[in-house]
Amino acid sequence: MSKEAIETVIAAYFANIAAMNPEGWIENFAEDAVSHDPVGEPPTKVHENFRAFISQLKAVFEKLEPTTDHIFVAGNEAAVKWTMQGISKSDKSVTFEGITVFEINDSGKIQTTRAYWNPAAMVAQLRS
Repeated sequence: MSKEAIETVIAAYFANIAAMNPEGWIENFAEDAVSHDPVGEPPTKVHENFRAFISQLKAVFEKLEPTTDHIFVAGNEAAVKWTMQGISKSDKSVTFEGITVFEINDSGKIQTTRAYWNPAAMVAQLRS
C-alpha cells in the first residue's frame, strides 16, 4: 500500500466525519473492521455499530471541522495527530485533539483504528 493511498483513505475518513455522512464514513472500513475509540473502551465492530456513532454526532453538533495536524505512515499503518473543532446545537464551541492509529488492509480499507483522546474533556466543554 502506498503512502498516498493510505493518506487518501485517512482524508476520506475525516471528510466524512466533517460531513457527518455515515454511509461514506463506513465505506472506508473493511467489513470486519474494529475500532478502539477511545482506547480503553470495549472495541466496536464498525459495520454493526457506527451508524449510531454518526447519528450521535449529528444530534450534538451543528458543525465539525477536523484537521489532520500530522500523518506518519509506516508500512500499512498510519498514526494521525488530529484536532477537532465543533459547534454544538446549543452554539457551544469545543476543541479537542488526539491521535488515531489506522491499520489499512491490502484492499485499501481501514481494518483497525485505535484512537487516543479524552471524551470527558470534550463533554466538559459542552457542559460549561
